[in-house]
Amino acid sequence: MSGHSNDPTAVDESHPAAEEVRSDSEEFAMAQESPKNSAAEIPVTSNGELEDSRERSFNRDLKHSLPVGLGLSETQITSHGFDSTKEGVIEAGPFQGSAASPISPVISPSNAAASRLAGQGSDLIIPTGGVRMQQKSGPVVLADEVKNPAMEKLELVRKWSLNTYKCTRQIISEKLGRGSRTVDLELEAQIDILRDNKKKYENILRLAQTLSTQLYQMVNTQRQLGDAFADLSLKSLELHEEFGYNADTQKLLAKNGDTLLGAINFFIASVNTLVNKTIEDTLMTVKQYESARIEYDAYRTDLEELNLGPRDANTLPKIEQSQQLFQVHKEKYDKMRNDVSIQIEIFGGKQG
Repeated sequence: MSGHSNDPTAVDESHPAAEEVRSDSEEFAMAQESPKNSAAEIPVTSNGELEDSRERSFNRDLKHSLPVGLGLSETQITSHGFDSTKEGVIEAGPFQGSAASPISPVISPSNAAASRLAGQGSDLIIPTGGVRMQQKSGPVVLADEVKNPAMEKLELVRKWSLNTYKCTRQIISEKLGRGSRTVDLELEAQIDILRDNKKKYENILRLAQTLSTQLYQMVNTQRQLGDAFADLSLKSLELHEEFGYNADTQKLLAKNGDTLLGAINFFIASVNTLVNKTIEDTLMTVKQYESARIEYDAYRTDLEELNLGPRDANTLPKIEQSQQLFQVHKEKYDKMRNDVSIQIEIFGGKQG
């Protein structure tokens, strides 16, 4: 009986000890969870600042949760708004404890705080997105303004090929007698006279060059003959006077031949300039005039064919384009015709 009476007393004494151990473990667990909960549930105002009461409680709990060995003199957490470049910066004083590595607490934010931070980040990204869209739209406009050299060359080749085809077709149709050609009778007559005169001047130039060559040889021969007579007059005393007279005559003829040769060479140079410069330049202008005339007739024929055809929504743009091209080549043809007329008149004035 005495043994049974001692057991309840022992149980009663051990029960308070167990409760104290349990309470100590619960306080220790709560002490560890308190910084997590306080750090996870940091309320943020509409301006992005922490509330004062919650901020002070958070700083106090954080100081209690830090180990004693760290020896931090000051521990302060500052929070800035959207205009600041730093958020959640921990400012600490100098380290005054032992050399042991400190154990920093791990702060796990809650889902509510994470959603708020995500919302703030999305608000900040929106303006940058707008800037990126403007930066993307800028180069597109510049790319449209830049011209492609390859496309320009291809367009020039296409126009040249089309123009060559039309002119070739016009020439063939004129030779076959199927196409019509524009003729200026007065100007054509002047061009024919100019070409005929060029042939005559070329013949005169050729004869003058031949005369110059022959006269040069004759003058050289007379000069040599005069030297020979002068030598004989010195060696033959009987015929001294006759040989001396012949020597003087040949030298005088050679001297006059040099004067005539200089005049002929001047005449050759003038005729050569007239034939190979003046008339040739005029004939080059005549060739350009004939090319302009062929282009004018080619585009005139195309315009006449389009005007004879039906007029609808498909043909009207072609007729307008053909009319514009015809007008351009007509102006070119008129300009070249006036240039040819002026040069022929200048050539006639030089002849007079």
